[in-house]
Amino acid sequence: MPLCLIVRHLGFNFGRDDVSEPASISSGIAARYATALFELAKESKGLKALEGDIDALDTALAQSADLKALISSPVYTREDQARAIAAIAKKMGLSSLMANTMSLMASKRRLFVLPYLTKSVQDMISVEKGEVTAEVTSAVKLSAAQAKDLAATLKASVGKDVKLKTAVDESLIGGLIVKLGSTMIDTSVKAKLASLQNAMKEVG
Repeated sequence: MPLCLIVRHLGFNFGRDDVSEPASISSGIAARYATALFELAKESKGLKALEGDIDALDTALAQSADLKALISSPVYTREDQARAIAAIAKKMGLSSLMANTMSLMASKRRLFVLPYLTKSVQDMISVEKGEVTAEVTSAVKLSAAQAKDLAATLKASVGKDVKLKTAVDESLIGGLIVKLGSTMIDTSVKAKLASLQNAMKEVG
């Protein structure tokens, strides 16, 4: 059952009010939860499970407007959020550590920092594994073979294992955009057309 149906089945009618704190405050709150979560997972040798949980949550947050509304809207009580997030965690098969952490966040009205928490934990896991994360946006979804080849090419360039965080933006028309640290490579058709348009303006 899709996340939107799970939370709606629980009786929620989603609005789009956003009570998220300024980014600096949200990231600070998220960092504390992320550090505790990471350390507990590491002590219990559960980093692999945590990585799976975080990647699944990151994907769900990117794809589900209803989930984003649930964690950020002021119209839901602590009990509402706790009930919905417990159902979501169960449906997604999240570990007890992740589910309990989100339950605690719901009780403290801190679920709105989940997007920052996932990013923070991903960074910690990458450092622990000696890898770097590349954000890749493509016009169409990369195949497994294409993703593998791209990761291998980037690894050869930076000398570290590279984990891809992919997204699709059809407006790129073709090609892709790769962000790795402070470096951005834009090979999209959209960028090439913009460059061509600028060049034609200069000629004219």
